[in-house]
Amino acid sequence: MTKIKLLIGTALVVTLVALGVGQSKLQEPSIAQSNDVMAPHFLVDPLWPKPLPNHWVQGNTIGVDVDDRDHIFIVHRDSENMFGGITEIGLYEGVSECCTPAPPIIEFDQEGNMINAWGGPVEGAPYVWPSSNHGIEVAPNGDVWIGGNGGGDSHVLVFTRDGEYIRTIGNPGQPVDSNSTTHYGRVAEIAIDPAGEEAYFADGYTHKRVAVVDVATGAFKRYWGAYGSTTIDDEADDTYTPGQPGPDVFRGPVHCAEPSNDGLVYVCDRGADRVQVFRTDGTFVREAIYNPATLAQGSTWDIAFSPDEDQEFIYLADGQNHKVSIIDRESLEVLYTFGDGGRQPGLFYAPHSIATDSDGNIYTTETYEGKRVQKFLYQGMRPVTQRDRAPTWPADEL
Repeated sequence: MTKIKLLIGTALVVTLVALGVGQSKLQEPSIAQSNDVMAPHFLVDPLWPKPLPNHWVQGNTIGVDVDDRDHIFIVHRDSENMFGGITEIGLYEGVSECCTPAPPIIEFDQEGNMINAWGGPVEGAPYVWPSSNHGIEVAPNGDVWIGGNGGGDSHVLVFTRDGEYIRTIGNPGQPVDSNSTTHYGRVAEIAIDPAGEEAYFADGYTHKRVAVVDVATGAFKRYWGAYGSTTIDDEADDTYTPGQPGPDVFRGPVHCAEPSNDGLVYVCDRGADRVQVFRTDGTFVREAIYNPATLAQGSTWDIAFSPDEDQEFIYLADGQNHKVSIIDRESLEVLYTFGDGGRQPGLFYAPHSIATDSDGNIYTTETYEGKRVQKFLYQGMRPVTQRDRAPTWPADEL
């Protein structure tokens, strides 16, 4: 009888997993639902940002960062094929009054007013604009760094905050070579460590590494792969099988590389559902797996830290599962999640990038048909009462 019960129980678990029933309960690190667990909470601001001028519309919104003035910079894909033809960009196509793609770099203030917009390919320019915009970082001095994940995007561009060209880092149009010191592999994201005056590249869509350059000059400094490897085999097996140990190389895309205040670097290996933690010299420290049954595009898309000095919390954007996870940085355990699939405020279609301002507010961008940036207002520390898909809509105020 005991054996029969055991077999039935095992079959039930397998069935539940196969059907996806209770998937989040099976996948997230366990933590008791308890009023003793305190975490930051958020409400979506459904009216942020304000409408763009000039009949402008956003394409796939692929990166976000916040500068030291709490201005929010986004990068989106403004090429014609990112839009729904003559219906969405009829003004651009010359058939109707509305609309036309906005310039790819847009700057907002905290109230959602558009402050500036610029960027894009310019004939005769001394730079090669990315064929597919991806990632944005505002340096402490206000310079804007942008990457790209399209064909030929083996470089990073640096501009002033008003769009004046400064430099190109890496040579455009180069082949795949994760051990190169002269070019990159479709950089997904850039993050700058002010203390070390270094920029960390999540490198990326074709390379399988983190690359580090000097902020002032763009000079190459060092790189590493999964588990701190300094010799990377681009042909190595990167198969990811849920429930099995992850591959010895980054499966990719290497989608974020975020330095913390205490000398660590958190790297998103998106296709393997993991975040690996390193010291700034590339020494491997530990890893955590999030939603390990996630296939397709993976669960670890981008991270941001809470703005307190200790950066107590990590906010993880999960574009495949359409949610944001609030994570205790010390334990790397998920405290709770918010969001779900949908197009209403507070819901997501592929949340791609995430950033925080000095007041603790969260900003997310959505790629594909999401085509937007959202703001989530910090509500302070509150007890965790709902672990999965906590609401962010101010329902009591309706």
